[in-house]
Amino acid sequence: MGQMSFFDGEQTEPLAARLRPKSLDEFVGQGHLLGEGMVLRRLIEGDRIPSMVFWGPPGVGKTTLARIIANKTKASFIDFSAVISGIKEIRAVMQKAEDNRSFGEKTILFVDEIHRFNKAQQDAFLPFVEKGSIILIGATTENPSFEINGALLSRCKVFVLHALKTEEIVNLLFRALKDRRGFGNMKVSAAPEAIEAIALFSNGDARSALSTLEMVVLNSPCSGNGEIVISEAVVEQCTSKKSLLYDKTGEEHYNIISALHKSMRNSDPDAAVYWLARMLEAGEDPLYVARRIVRFASEDIGLADPKALGVAVSAYQACHFIGMPECSANLSQAVIYMSISPKSNSAYVAYEKAKIDALKQLAEPVPLVIRNAPTKLMKDLNYGKGYQYAHNTDAKLTDMQCLPDSLAGREYYLPTEEGLEKKYKIRLDEIKNWKKNARG
Repeated sequence: MGQMSFFDGEQTEPLAARLRPKSLDEFVGQGHLLGEGMVLRRLIEGDRIPSMVFWGPPGVGKTTLARIIANKTKASFIDFSAVISGIKEIRAVMQKAEDNRSFGEKTILFVDEIHRFNKAQQDAFLPFVEKGSIILIGATTENPSFEINGALLSRCKVFVLHALKTEEIVNLLFRALKDRRGFGNMKVSAAPEAIEAIALFSNGDARSALSTLEMVVLNSPCSGNGEIVISEAVVEQCTSKKSLLYDKTGEEHYNIISALHKSMRNSDPDAAVYWLARMLEAGEDPLYVARRIVRFASEDIGLADPKALGVAVSAYQACHFIGMPECSANLSQAVIYMSISPKSNSAYVAYEKAKIDALKQLAEPVPLVIRNAPTKLMKDLNYGKGYQYAHNTDAKLTDMQCLPDSLAGREYYLPTEEGLEKKYKIRLDEIKNWKKNARG
């Protein structure tokens, strides 16, 4: 029998692995799914698992939930990775599931990173899911609507997991300092500000937060009495950030994104780039900033410069492709473009006015003249009767009424004279005058 080394045992595992929850009571976050009485909790506790997909960002508990299900289920549980498996491995697993079924035993197959499977590999699962040989649980960070075959996805329930809240990460980190599986056997003290800084840096990713905490503990000095003291300075060094307290309570986060938005609206590129830098250098997710710019392009610029939306979407894609720090230049370009573009909120205002009427009059019937009539019965009921095809007219216009009778004549879009929208305003005035004359 060999002598046990100091490095043997579970303490050699990364902190995130040692602290992986073994039950729903230990699980952090996802209260909308796992709170008392919530649907996913009831399914797990009742061992009534359907085929399903966990969709969410990294470090939110997708694999952990699968492991918890494995511990609670009476079914055979097979853990499968899309990264290292192919058609050959799929067939072997499916054969095992078929053997289990012949003995009346259910098989739950967990596929991590299912989006990495191609169409042919995903198709290999489909017949076994259809006939109940396997209960499929897939985990993905990508939108399943785009990455999972429609036929397979239609047979799965999709559960959306969210990034953890800052306070949830903070509680998890303090638990790690006290739990014997973490640093509970050591004397470790940490200022709340330092723990909160780690939580903010993790951006809702529990695994990242625990990995950072482990690095910080290993790099923190030990005092004379054997106590390890975590300071904000060590946290700053381990995360390569000069300041991680930008979102200390949540308020400053919204203050700065508001400052960015209003600086662009006020056509101040210098201020806008400054607030952009404040966010990115504090560790903000560049994709979050990019999404706000996409919204700004339509809300505050709109048809005054239709190219603004394309610039914003391109910046988002660039951030997705290359990430930080390289994508800071893409975001800077987009922010400057938004700042110096002509401004119009007419598209935003038009929707908000239309929304009020839509909510008040949800049951307004579509005018018969613009209804589709694919069947004889619908034609007999006058669906589409009198419809005029605009392309068949000289003016490429008709005087058909497209709004419900109760809203006839209502105007939502009122163009400004800013930028290109001035040209669109002239065109819209011509259209309205033509229709007015046509109706007599």
